[in-house]
Amino acid sequence: MNHNPIFLALDVPHLDAAEDLARKVCDHIGGLKLGLEFFCAHGHHGVHEIAKIGLPIFLDLKLHDIPNTVAAAMQAIHVLEPTIVTVHASGGRAMMEDAKAAAGEHTKVVGVTVLTSFDDSDLKPIGISDSPHDQALRLAELAHASGLDGIVCSGHEVAAVHKQWKDGFFVVPGLRLPKGKSGDQKRIVSPREARDAGASVLVIGRPIRNAKDPVAAARAIEATL
Repeated sequence: MNHNPIFLALDVPHLDAAEDLARKVCDHIGGLKLGLEFFCAHGHHGVHEIAKIGLPIFLDLKLHDIPNTVAAAMQAIHVLEPTIVTVHASGGRAMMEDAKAAAGEHTKVVGVTVLTSFDDSDLKPIGISDSPHDQALRLAELAHASGLDGIVCSGHEVAAVHKQWKDGFFVVPGLRLPKGKSGDQKRIVSPREARDAGASVLVIGRPIRNAKDPVAAARAIEATL
């Protein structure tokens, strides 16, 4: 994998706009994250087109279903040769084990712990009394035991998870620059803070995508690392 940990989140509804943005900043990032919005809009064709840019592809599909269904979905995306694929760690051990078994040999399967848009007030209504930090650590332990390559967590938890899972692969989204707008993200840190805490991949979207000059923004973030 490219040594640059920045994966640009291409949450763009139009394929040509996504390609244009990715090509502009490709020299200052390490990969491209294609999420649910992109995949639902453009499917396999869209992934193939973005893959032509030549950067690693992170399919952030957050698969969550019964084990057999998730395994079948994982097999269905083999042809896309993603570098990283996400599943929800809350899907349980059997689901995660089957997802990893069904994944391509060179695909890292990572478990989403607690979404970075969640805080204490969001967890309690869905029956989780623990803090996001404690819940993330619990799900990280389960993902590790299930044979996954790593997890997705916020920058607030990555240091603690890294301490208990030395060789884990840690994806950190919800990153914002100092004085930047947080939007719908609640547990945020800067790219530098996340990297120093042990993040393997830094998922960055709006700070680059919405910048007046995306190339300058990507270059500036890269320079901080």
